[in-house]
Amino acid sequence: MNKIRLVIVDDHPVVRDGLRGMLEGQPDFEVVGEAANGQEAVQLAASLRPEVMLMDLRMPVMDGVAALEKIQTSSPTVKVLVLTTYDSDADILPAIEAGAVGYLLKDTSREDLYSAIRATARGESVLSPGVAARIIGQMRAPAEEKLSVRELEVLQLVAEGDSNSEIANRLHISQATVKSHLIHIFDKLGVSDRTAAVTVALRRGILSLDQ
Repeated sequence: MNKIRLVIVDDHPVVRDGLRGMLEGQPDFEVVGEAANGQEAVQLAASLRPEVMLMDLRMPVMDGVAALEKIQTSSPTVKVLVLTTYDSDADILPAIEAGAVGYLLKDTSREDLYSAIRATARGESVLSPGVAARIIGQMRAPAEEKLSVRELEVLQLVAEGDSNSEIANRLHISQATVKSHLIHIFDKLGVSDRTAAVTVALRRGILSLDQ
């Protein structure tokens, strides 16, 4: 039998031990390595070339999304199945966009986890029901309203670290006008603060720090 070679990526040793114990009880699984953070995961993906990596998202040194992006570049044949406790849009969408083949929550049953690993090894996408519902909801959401040229200028300066007063001076507008532009930007991007606005704009390609 050709076994599915697995690497477990989680910063909690108890979780790694538990997963290893579960997975090694299956005749078609072989756990070939463990990583405690995203940087170690990237290294093991390159050196071990497992069929599947089970990866948490929030880890020290390098988080799961950053690791996914690097693995996609350096080890594209390695398939990553996210296994995490986090089910917010801010976690799910970046992970899928970064190349995760599947996304499961840690309350998934053993049998569903085993099935998901086998499906991931075949290149099939596997999502927890709640995760799938969130993604469908995002797809069905109305198309985002485009930012105006002035709003883009304001957001670019926010990304560069300028305060409202500095933006007002540079664009020769009042601080009240800056605040008004920010309110419209937040509304169009579906966020509630400056940091989130910049993060979402960068992720969607609306903004570039290279400008």
